[in-house]
Amino acid sequence: KVLPACLLLALLLLGPALSEQDKRGLIFNLDIGELCLQSAQCKSGCCHRASGLSLARCAPQAAEFQGCSPKNIYGVYYKCPCERGLTCDADKTIVGSITNKNFGVCKDPQDK
Repeated sequence: KVLPACLLLALLLLGPALSEQDKRGLIFNLDIGELCLQSAQCKSGCCHRASGLSLARCAPQAAEFQGCSPKNIYGVYYKCPCERGLTCDADKTIVGSITNKNFGVCKDPQDK
């Protein structure tokens, strides 16, 4: 009867530790500054790379008047997409995407 009591105690102590681990994983729910391969891994929704040779890290989304990139299918950005409610005023053509010239500035669509 001692073994089940010890097992119950161990489960009670490990429960909170295991649930805390689920909030931030090794692959998803990554914080700002952590290495990433796709924006879907980051809590912020932006996996940012400073140059073609640099490692990508999770970064905050671009604020109003900051440089931005339109959302793309690649999932790694040289400039992060805009925060919610803002639009990225940029070249959204396929040529701009291929040549990495599709950068713009975040703007509030309600400002004229």
